Order: sequence, then structure tokens, then C-alpha cells
Amino acid sequence: MPPSNPDSVVDLSLLGSVATVAAPLAIEDEVLLLFDRCGTSLQRYVTAFGLRTQESEDIVQEVFLSLFRHLRLGRSRRNLRGWLFQVAHNRALKHRGKARRLLAHTACWDDRAAAQCVDPGPTPEARLAQRQRRLRLTSVVRALPARDRRCLFLRAEGLRYRDIASALGISLGSVANALTRAITRLASAGER
Repeated sequence: MPPSNPDSVVDLSLLGSVATVAAPLAIEDEVLLLFDRCGTSLQRYVTAFGLRTQESEDIVQEVFLSLFRHLRLGRSRRNLRGWLFQVAHNRALKHRGKARRLLAHTACWDDRAAAQCVDPGPTPEARLAQRQRRLRLTSVVRALPARDRRCLFLRAEGLRYRDIASALGISLGSVANALTRAITRLASAGER
């Protein structure tokens, strides 16, 4: 008996097999999971190439779209995190190269292009302050008594107090006192 409403008939041939429907969904879920796990760190990595936030977001989206295509074609799933960073690296370099070529062909001064070429390093004033701080700390370390200096160097290498005491042939209390004096002097020199 035919159904009373012809619109309620479902043509099963249009649904396709469950495997063909489930495979893209599984790939999509895998890509979304990788995006949740790696998206932020990938964007930080791409931004480190000197790109603006919007550009880095676009590149990250392109990378995950490439990943989706890569997986749909049945290509290797080995080390997908490494694959993501490699593709992001290549795209960021390509994008940066395009920006530089565009800047080289531009004859007039462009604030937007100039902002892309800003040195991401510290300012000259910050570099000078870092250098002065480093010199102060170095002079404090040189002025420390030999035992305090040796204890400090061994602690900086990761040795525990007991190991330092054993290595220098002194008591555990002497190591603690030497390190306290050294760290106190360094802290006061670092605050200036």
C-alpha cells in the first residue's frame, strides 16, 4: 500500500553508505580535536615570524584546512602535530616573503608596511638597561667570597645542598648560609 503523503517517502539511495558518511565526520572531529590542542601554540609560532594577529589567524585556518584535505585524501597520519607546524612554518615564510616583496616595490612610505617591519626585539633603552643589570650582577658574583661563589655555581648547575656540601667538603649549614648570602646580594643588586 503506498503512503498517503508522497513527501514522507525517503529515497534510501540518497543516503549513501554509513561508511562514507562516518569517515568525513571522523576526520572533521580529528581536525577539530587537533585545533583545540594545537591551535593556540600554532598561532603563537606563526606570529613569531613578525606577522600581525589577523594574518597569523588566517594562516592557522589555512593550515587546518590543508590538514583536512590531507586526511581526506588518506595520506599519512604519522606525527600530525609536526606536520601542522611544518606547514605553518612554510606558509608563514611564504606570507612574510610576499609582504617583503610588496614593501620593496612600494616607493612611498606606508605606516602599515612599516609596522610589519618593526624589530620585535627590545628597544635600545631596554638593551642598555639589561646590559647594565647584567654588569651589576656579574660584579656582585665576582665580589662574593670564593666559597659562596662556588656554592652558587654548583647550585646553578642543579646540584642539591647535600651534593654541594659533599663536593666542597663543607657542612650542609655552611652551604645554606653561603647560598643565602649570595642570593641576598644578587637580589639587592638586581632591584637597583
